[in-house]
Amino acid sequence: MNRWLLNLLLLLALAVFAYACFAPLFTLSKFYIFDNTVSLMSALSELWLQKQFALFAIIAVFSVLFPLVKIGLLLYLQFSTRLSQARHEKLIRGLDLVGKWSMLDVFIVAVMLVAIKLGPLANVTVHYGVYLFSAAIILMMLLSGFVARKSSAHSG
Repeated sequence: MNRWLLNLLLLLALAVFAYACFAPLFTLSKFYIFDNTVSLMSALSELWLQKQFALFAIIAVFSVLFPLVKIGLLLYLQFSTRLSQARHEKLIRGLDLVGKWSMLDVFIVAVMLVAIKLGPLANVTVHYGVYLFSAAIILMMLLSGFVARKSSAHSG
């Protein structure tokens, strides 16, 4: 994959991820009367306000921080021109480590949806934010593979 296309796709992944964090994930209807539409950021805000700090931290780390670190590492590797071989390899290993956790964020969203759907008096309508979020994570995974392969081809 040529460099400008990879750069464009990395920036696209970042933009889609940022948008997905604020896009509606689902609407929860209780008793067919009360509706609550939830985005990732509104869910985090609500967890913080309810003092559910452990759950807030888990979701914030795996659903927001890890993807941002991953895309940041990918962008840094793509745009930095003066990295030593040792530093470059260390960043690739860091990217690999973060990549191992990359689908946990999608898993967390899926578990949230399943847990809510299991409630007998609640109905969940999934919105486009779930698909955008999943697409951004999958795009980041694919791009990290391209960057790692490109890096190993240049170093080898």
